Amino acid sequence: MHRLAAKAIRYWLPVAVWMGVIYYFSTDTFSGDNTRGLIEEIFDRLFPGASSQTIATINYLTRKSAHFVAYAFLAVLLFRAFRSGSAVRWRIGWALYSLAVVVCWALLDEYHQSRTLTRGGSIYDSLLDISGGLFALIVIALLNRRSSRNESDDIERDRRF
Repeated sequence: MHRLAAKAIRYWLPVAVWMGVIYYFSTDTFSGDNTRGLIEEIFDRLFPGASSQTIATINYLTRKSAHFVAYAFLAVLLFRAFRSGSAVRWRIGWALYSLAVVVCWALLDEYHQSRTLTRGGSIYDSLLDISGGLFALIVIALLNRRSSRNESDDIERDRRF
């Protein structure tokens, strides 16, 4: 039982913590109006004289990029947790389970935002979240495929000599 608990903490605690971070980011504290001030301050120092339209665009792009990246990272953590240190590097089931959790969390996150005072839920943000998760899982699959191909090339080369 001790080994199972250690494995759960090692692989699933990061998932839970990151889901908590995403939940916190979907509170009123991180509404567009609140992040705009921080982004304006940063870019005002880097690019003095930037127009308010430029700052608004940068704020928008930063916020949308954060959706994609946050859920890509969640998908990586989920895949790692489902894999749980297995010697097998890839199983489609792990990717599908990871994607299912990403989809559910993205929809719940937007529902949560729709229940806050200053934010609103958007199916488009959920689709952006899901696309970030799917992108990360595709990258994992491609890296695994490349790694498997390199390993089989090494085995074939060893047989020849």
